[in-house]
Amino acid sequence: MEINDTTTGGKLIDRLGRPIEDLRVSLTDRCNLRCTYCMPREMFGPDHVFLPRHELLSFEELSRVLAAFVDLGVNKLRLTGGEPLLRKDLPDLIALLSPLEGLQDIALTTNGILLPRVADQLAAAGLDRVTISLDALDDETFRKTADTPLSVDAVLAGVDAALAAGLQPVKINSVMQRGVNDHQIEDLAGWARDTGVALRFIEFMDVGTTNGWIRERVVPAAEIHERINARWPIEPVGTAAAGDGGEPGGSAGRSEVASGAGRSEVAERYRYLDGGGEVGIVASVTRPFCRTCVRARLSAIGELYTCLFAAKGHDLRAVIRDGATDQQLRDAISAVWLARSDRASELRAEGGLTGERVEMSYIGG
Repeated sequence: MEINDTTTGGKLIDRLGRPIEDLRVSLTDRCNLRCTYCMPREMFGPDHVFLPRHELLSFEELSRVLAAFVDLGVNKLRLTGGEPLLRKDLPDLIALLSPLEGLQDIALTTNGILLPRVADQLAAAGLDRVTISLDALDDETFRKTADTPLSVDAVLAGVDAALAAGLQPVKINSVMQRGVNDHQIEDLAGWARDTGVALRFIEFMDVGTTNGWIRERVVPAAEIHERINARWPIEPVGTAAAGDGGEPGGSAGRSEVASGAGRSEVAERYRYLDGGGEVGIVASVTRPFCRTCVRARLSAIGELYTCLFAAKGHDLRAVIRDGATDQQLRDAISAVWLARSDRASELRAEGGLTGERVEMSYIGG
C-alpha cells in the first residue's frame, strides 16, 4: 500500500475515510483505585505485576512520538492511565508538549484524588482541561464502584482544585451500571448543574475481558435521556450553538477545541432549557459511533492501538529505540492508520464482544 504524504501537516485517512485527530496517551498502567468496570480487585490484586519503570516511554521519548502524531494531523492529546497523576513530574511532560505547533488541546483524564496537590502546576505547565471520573455521590455507592475506603469527598476536592486552577471546562465521566449506581443519575445531574461542570454519562462497555460485562447491566442512553428530560427538559446542542466552536471538523482555536466541539467528541450533547448548562451521553453500546471515530491510543510502553476494543498494538517504542529518524517514525504511524478498518462496537453481538481485548487500565478509556 502506498503511504500518504507524512510531512508536517499531512492528512492521514484510514480505510473507512476517518482522519487521525485525537490521541489518548496512557502514562502508566497503575491506579490508586480498583473500579469494578476497569481494574477489578480480583484481577488486579496485591500479586498483580505492573509494568516496570524502564519499560515505560520516557518523557523525552513521549514528546518525540507525540510530536510525530501532531505532524500527522492529531490536534488533541488526552493523557490517561491507569491514573496518570501517579506518573512523577507530570507537569514537566506537559511543558514539553504545550509548544507543539498544530496542537490545539491538552487534556487529562483522572480520578481526581491527587489533583489538589498538582492542579496549579499542571495549569501553569500548559494543561488545558481535565476530565474526572465520578460514578456516585453517596459514599456507600462510591466505595462500592471504586472499591476503595476513601470518601467521595476525595474526588470532589479534586473537582474544586481543577475549577480553582482554571482547568476548564471540567468534565465528569460517570459510567452507569444497572443495579449498581443507576439510582444516581438524577443526583449526579443535579450536582453537575449546581457545580458548573459538564457531566457525561457513559454506557457500561465490554472493554477488556475482566470486568464481568453483561448487557443486562447496561443502562441505555435512551433511558438516561428520558430520566434527565423528565426532571429538567433538555434539547440537543446544535452544531453552531454558542460555545460549540462552529461546525464539527471546522477550524477552531485552542479554547474552542477545549469546549468539546469537533469530530473527536463522542458524547451526544444536550443543553438544559432553563439555562442550567449541558449534559452528554456516550452511547457506545446502543448507538455505536465507529464510523466517525478519529481516535488512536498509545500505551505506556509505546504501543499504538487503533481501537479501544483491539487485542494487540503496534510497537512504536522499538522503532524509536532502534534509532529511527523522525520521518521513519511518522511512516510507521502512517502505515498503521492507513490500514485501519476497526468498527468493533458496530459488530458487537447481543452477548457482547468476543475474543482477546486489551484492558481499559492499560490504554485508558
